[in-house]
Amino acid sequence: MWHQEIRAMASTHAIIAASVFMATVLPAVLVPGFSVYRTHLLWLYLVSGAVTAASVAVFWLLGITPPTKKHTLGYKLSRLFRSCLYFFLSCLFFHTVVVLYGAPLIESAFETFSLAVLLTSLTTLRCLCVLGPNVQAWIRVFSRHGAMSVWDTGLQITVACTVVGAWVGAFPIPLDWDRPWQAWPVSCSLGAMFGFLTGLVAAPAWIHYHRKQLTYKCK
Repeated sequence: MWHQEIRAMASTHAIIAASVFMATVLPAVLVPGFSVYRTHLLWLYLVSGAVTAASVAVFWLLGITPPTKKHTLGYKLSRLFRSCLYFFLSCLFFHTVVVLYGAPLIESAFETFSLAVLLTSLTTLRCLCVLGPNVQAWIRVFSRHGAMSVWDTGLQITVACTVVGAWVGAFPIPLDWDRPWQAWPVSCSLGAMFGFLTGLVAAPAWIHYHRKQLTYKCK
């Protein structure tokens, strides 16, 4: 059972990482003048869209999302609406947090919101895919010893790596190096992406090497 779940997680993460690679490489080949630095916002939204599409498709095919108790069309539409609402509220939340950490309030507001969309695509979307639009489940997973499955632990690792990566990416911005990747929010976006990719690799590896110490309570 452990090996099957870890292999499924590793395969899922490989597909999501491949979507990031394709969203970066294909436009660079097909779109003249495309660059992660010069057309950063275009790259940011391409990556956000690719990660969203790959995550939703893969998690749905694997059946990781908790099954719904109701199968009516109205309930499914309500669940979809709540997921979209949580996604939007998460964008507002990350935007507010980034501004409180020193991002411009009015100037570069679109760039700040774009970073919030990327962070939501890398973190909140994964919560929606694994746990569904259930805030209580989110609080449980991110509390101490709250993980109840391999996927919960993987969620903790990837979200933590993404947030830490975005935070570390902010450090070079005030330095007077005049590098193109210091423009707002390039370094934070790249930091979040590197953190996310690190989490995708680290999560199945960490779970594999600590599987004997991991114990999960029954749901």
